[in-house]
Amino acid sequence: MSLPPGFLDELRTRISISDVVGRKVMWDQRKSQPGKGDYWSPCPFHHEKTASFHVEDRKGFYYCFGCHAKGDALKFVQETENVSFMEAVEILAGEAGMEMPKRDPRAQEKQDRRTLLAEVMEQAVQFFRLQLKTGAAGPARDYLQRRGLTPPALDRWEIGFAPDGWQNLWDALRAKNVPEDLIIAAGLAKPSNKGGKPYDTFRNRIMFPIRDARGRAIAFGGRAMDPNDNAKYLNSPETELFDKGRNLYNHGPARAASGRGSQLVVAEGYMDVIALSEGGFTSSVAPLGTAVTENQLQMMWRMSDEPIIALDGDKAGIRAAMRLVDLALPHLQAGKSLRFALMPDGQDPDDLIRSKGPAAVQAVLDQAMPMVKLLWQRETEGKVFDSPERKAALDKALRDKIRLIRDPSIRKHYGEDIKEMRWTLFRGNRPPGAGGYDGTEGKPGSYKGGNYKGGGFRDGARRPWKGQAAAQAPLSTTRSSLVAAADESELARVREAVVLAVAISCPWIIVEFEVNLERMTCADGALAALRDQVLRHGVDAPEQLKERICETLGSQALENLMSLRHVAIIPCLRRPEDLEAARLTLAEEFAKLEALRGLNAELAEAEEDLSGLADEALTWRLKEAAEARNRAVRSENEDKATYDVGENGARLSREERDAFGALLDRIGFSNK
Repeated sequence: MSLPPGFLDELRTRISISDVVGRKVMWDQRKSQPGKGDYWSPCPFHHEKTASFHVEDRKGFYYCFGCHAKGDALKFVQETENVSFMEAVEILAGEAGMEMPKRDPRAQEKQDRRTLLAEVMEQAVQFFRLQLKTGAAGPARDYLQRRGLTPPALDRWEIGFAPDGWQNLWDALRAKNVPEDLIIAAGLAKPSNKGGKPYDTFRNRIMFPIRDARGRAIAFGGRAMDPNDNAKYLNSPETELFDKGRNLYNHGPARAASGRGSQLVVAEGYMDVIALSEGGFTSSVAPLGTAVTENQLQMMWRMSDEPIIALDGDKAGIRAAMRLVDLALPHLQAGKSLRFALMPDGQDPDDLIRSKGPAAVQAVLDQAMPMVKLLWQRETEGKVFDSPERKAALDKALRDKIRLIRDPSIRKHYGEDIKEMRWTLFRGNRPPGAGGYDGTEGKPGSYKGGNYKGGGFRDGARRPWKGQAAAQAPLSTTRSSLVAAADESELARVREAVVLAVAISCPWIIVEFEVNLERMTCADGALAALRDQVLRHGVDAPEQLKERICETLGSQALENLMSLRHVAIIPCLRRPEDLEAARLTLAEEFAKLEALRGLNAELAEAEEDLSGLADEALTWRLKEAAEARNRAVRSENEDKATYDVGENGARLSREERDAFGALLDRIGFSNK
C-alpha cells in the first residue's frame, strides 16, 4: 500500500514517542526530566536492572546504550507488537485519529515503478564501484588518495568511477536486460539528438551515490576528472526518484547519528561531508548542488533544533550563508534556528580537517555565530555610518529583515539584540570626551569613586558639572533671574535634567520619545551617562531601568538627579502613574530644548555678523528678535505667558525669556 506524501510526517507530529513507549516501560523518576521531554527506563528489548534505555520526545527517537536498539515510534510498535510497518502505521494512525488512506491502484503502480527504478540505480552503483578498480581509473584513485580517502572509506561511501566513453553504463545495463525506458527514467542515460543510441549521463567522473533517508540509491553526483570540463560537479537530473530540493547527501546516516546526540553539521559538498564524517562528525549533510531550499531546511530541523552551517571561508561561502539567512528568517520558531561556522579564508571543512585535524574543525564549530550576528555583519561590514542618512538606511534594512520573522517573540528578541549591537556601533566606542565621557572606557566621567559630581545645587553651593567650564560671570546688563544668571548651556542642562527625571520615573513612555532622547546632546557627563542608560534599557526593559542604572552608575546617581531643585518641583514626578502628565511634560520640555537650540543658532550667527558692518538683513533679524522679546515682556502678567519662536511654535517660560533678553543685551541690541 502506498501512503500519500506527508502522511508519515503528519503522523509523527501528532504522536508522542514517550506516550507510545510509556505503555511498555516504567520511567526512572530520578533520571527522567519530563519537562524537557527526556525519559529513561530499563530497556524493554533485553533484561536489565539499570535505566539505559533513553527516549527523547524532542527528536522522536529511542536508543538503548546496552543493546543498541534504536528507532522511532513506528519501529518501536513493530518490534514490541511484532507487526509489519504498515500495521504499525495503522495502529498509530488510529491512536492519532488519522484515517488511513484508501488503496489507490494507480498509486500502487507508481510505487512499483519507483521500486524498479531503485533497483536499476543499485546496479549502477555496483557498476561504478567495479570501474574504480580498473586501470582506466588510476588517476581517479590517485586523486582520492591525495584527498585522504583510504580503501575502507571508499567502500563505506561506495565511491565509484564512470569511465570515459559514450555507452559504457548503457551497454552494461542492457546486457542485464534492464529496459531502456528505466535506464533513461533513472537519469543514467540521455536520448541522442542525432538518432543514435542513448548516451551515458556521467563520463570520466568520480561517482558519489546519493541515497534517500531510507537508504535507497536515488541519484549520483559526479566529479569531473578533466579540468577543462564545463561542470566540475554534475548531479543526476531530477527523476521520479530524485528531487534535489527535497533530499540531502548522507541524510539517513546523519539522521541516525543526530538521534544519538551528534551535532548536525551542514557542509557544501560531498567531499566535505565525507571528510567530516570520517573525522568523527558523523551527523553531516550537504545540499545537492544548489542553495539550501525550504524543504531541506525543514529536513534539517527535524534532525536538529540548531544545525551548524559550516561554509567555505570564501566569498561564495559568505554569499551562500546570507542567502540561507534570508530563507530561514520567516520560518524561525522558538528553539529552531541556525548557527554559522565560517571556515578560515580560502579553506573548506575538507581542507581544514586534512591540514589540522578534527580538533581544528571542532574549534571552528564551537565558535559558530547565531543568525542575528550574521545578519548584522552583512548589513554593517565594510560600511561607514558617518551620517544620519547612512544610519537611517541601516535601520531600515534591519527593520525590513526583522519584519520577515513571523514569530512575534523571536522578532522581539531579534530587535533587542540588533539594538544592543547598534548601541555598541554608534555609542559604545565614542572617543574620549565625547558624549559626556572623560575617556575612561565603560565608565561615565562624572562618576568617580561613587561620588556624584553633577551640577545643580548642594548645600546651597553652586557646583559646575564635570567636563564643563565654570559658568561665565553675568554681564552687567543681564537680567536678575535664576536661569538668566546662568549661560545658555546651563539652561539646556536644566531642561535635560527634567527630561531624564521624568523619563526614569515613567519609563513606559520612553519609547515614544526615543528619537528626541537620541538628539539630546547632554554636554554634561553625568546627564550623558543617564541618557545613555535610558536609551539602552528604557525601551526594551522599562521595568528594570532604575535597577540597571543603579548597577551601572550607582544609586547616588538617581538620588542626586531627583534632589535637584528644578527637578523636585516637577508636578508629574509626584504622580508617576499619571502617564499622560508625564507625556505632556516631556513633549513641552523637548519643544523648549528645540526652541533654545534654534535661538542660540540664530543669535550666534547674528553675533558673528556683528564683527563686520551690519547690513539690512542683519538689522531686520535683530529687529525681529527684539520685538519677540518685547512681546514676551508684555505677557509677564499672564498666568502662563508664552510666545512663538521660529517654525517650532514652542512655548518659552519666563525664565527662558529672561535668558533670551540677556543674550540680546550681550550682543548690544536693546529692546528699549
